[in-house]
Amino acid sequence: MSTFQELGLDANLLQAITDLGFVKPSEVQAQAIPLLLENEDSDLVALAQTGTGKTAAFGFPMLHKIDVSDRTTQGLILSPTRELCLQIANEMKLYGKYYKGLNVTAIYGGASITDQAREVKRGAQIIVATPGRMKDMINRKLVDITKIQYAVLDEADEMLNMGFYDDIVDILSDTPEDKNTWLFSATMPKEVAAIAKKFMKSPLEVTVGHKNEGSKNVSHEYYMVNARDRYQALKRLCDANPDIFSVIFCRTKRDTQKVAENLIEDGYSAGALHGDLSQNQRDIVMKQFRTQQIQMLVATDVAARGIDVDDITHVINYQLPDEPEVYTHRSGRTGRAGKSGISMVIVSKSEVRKIKSIERIIKKDFIKKEIPNGIEICEVQLKSLANKVHNTDVNHEIDPYLEEINTLFENDTKEDLIKKFFSVEFTRFFNYYNKSKDLNVQDNGRGDRDGGRDSGKSYGGNATRYFINVGEKDGYDWMKLKDFLKEALDLGRDDVFKVDCKETFSFFNTEKEHQEKVLAFFTDYKENGRFINVEVTEDKGGRGGRSRGGGRRRDGGKGGDRKRRSDGPRGERRSSGGRSDRRSGADSKPRRRSGERSGGERSPSFSGESRPRRSRRRED
Repeated sequence: MSTFQELGLDANLLQAITDLGFVKPSEVQAQAIPLLLENEDSDLVALAQTGTGKTAAFGFPMLHKIDVSDRTTQGLILSPTRELCLQIANEMKLYGKYYKGLNVTAIYGGASITDQAREVKRGAQIIVATPGRMKDMINRKLVDITKIQYAVLDEADEMLNMGFYDDIVDILSDTPEDKNTWLFSATMPKEVAAIAKKFMKSPLEVTVGHKNEGSKNVSHEYYMVNARDRYQALKRLCDANPDIFSVIFCRTKRDTQKVAENLIEDGYSAGALHGDLSQNQRDIVMKQFRTQQIQMLVATDVAARGIDVDDITHVINYQLPDEPEVYTHRSGRTGRAGKSGISMVIVSKSEVRKIKSIERIIKKDFIKKEIPNGIEICEVQLKSLANKVHNTDVNHEIDPYLEEINTLFENDTKEDLIKKFFSVEFTRFFNYYNKSKDLNVQDNGRGDRDGGRDSGKSYGGNATRYFINVGEKDGYDWMKLKDFLKEALDLGRDDVFKVDCKETFSFFNTEKEHQEKVLAFFTDYKENGRFINVEVTEDKGGRGGRSRGGGRRRDGGKGGDRKRRSDGPRGERRSSGGRSDRRSGADSKPRRRSGERSGGERSPSFSGESRPRRSRRRED
């Protein structure tokens, strides 16, 4: 069907659709809406990628069917996050603005439960809720969903990935058996199928594309670097795309915050979005991102579920997700509303095998690309500046100053003037990237074996065992600690073994050939402001005394010939607490922050290359 009028929606909805500027229904809308309108008592399972218009696909039929003159709660929509819950509620209000007496209420954590209960009591025909807060309100008897007629599970796979299975089962068990259940999901893992089987009767099915398939508008690229160069690679990819408007995904809240803070310090327009932020902080960050005051949003998978922005040009996977299916959600943040997008993945050798797993799921091939070198970035930046200057509208407020400016350049030819003008920007990048190292790592064809080391190897007397002063109280188990050590030290899958995680400390082994590297890396190493101490232990079982090894130096050490982080060609620094400009001559020493070390990607500063600073007006 080519128009919304042909779908059978009533006049109130059609008027709202016209006001919103919707012209043609998306594929999932064209398939789902007629089915839900024509089949009064049918359940529905709809599989479609993020950004394909699923909210309208269930929102229009629900508004068409409910009785706004009845103050009873008739529709329930469950979504995984606060951001998505608020987004759906706001969209439902816009769709239903011509229904007099309609009350759509959002119920989510992080806000006053008393205020939300008051809104429900006023008579909410439709409730949009996160599972945790909804279950809490049911247990407190602040909401009654025993008479609902329509239940929607939006982003069902993500809700189950977040551990809401039991909450969803409890909530749906409190609803009438004869209700209609509409399940919308980007992927169809077995947990989603189990929910469908338990609560749905012979559901109709709508599939846009193939199950779990990635969006057709998104191209997929991967870049292979050493793990210690991951942050430098991220900055180069950003510099090579001057007009980038992106979401950068990290696996943990801690890494998300660190990457965002260091991008800000290095002069990028960036912000963090993760679960440790208050609702007010999240709202501010998302407002800045939607208005493009923030160019790069660093986010966890959970927090990013509420991002609904159509103009995102790139998704950058700074770290791959633990579950390959989650990649489908990440890449779905770009290539929305008919636009094209790019999903980039930064991987180390040991992670290349994960690319193959993702390819099987999304049914699309990745293109292996090279991290651009310094000259390529300089060329891109120069051309970008030239295009911006060429396309800039003249501001005639400059006219009173032109005579003085013309006098200054009266002896310069047009060619000289152009060279001087563009050299201002080009020289910053050229000086910074000149003689910069190649970050690319070549695949030896054995990426799934972590550099070819035999996974069945028997480790004998040629191993070194270490003590490390972190353990279960610091959030580690043996697997997380092994992953951290592999990533931080840029070692293969089998180069760290016999990891034994205790409550406040742990032990691990490497081959003796890695001993010097391990001890050197953890000299003066800090994690969240705390020194991490690694020493060689003589007890191969992990319980005996420790011998003298690498360890920490609390006096900070001299570090006279240690590589230090540069402030960049301008010396301008920005941080979340504001901005300070520190100028230094070309021969001045680069500064090093406390607790920072060279080449260690896991250090609090993600030390490495600092970006050439852009002149930037501070946003209030």
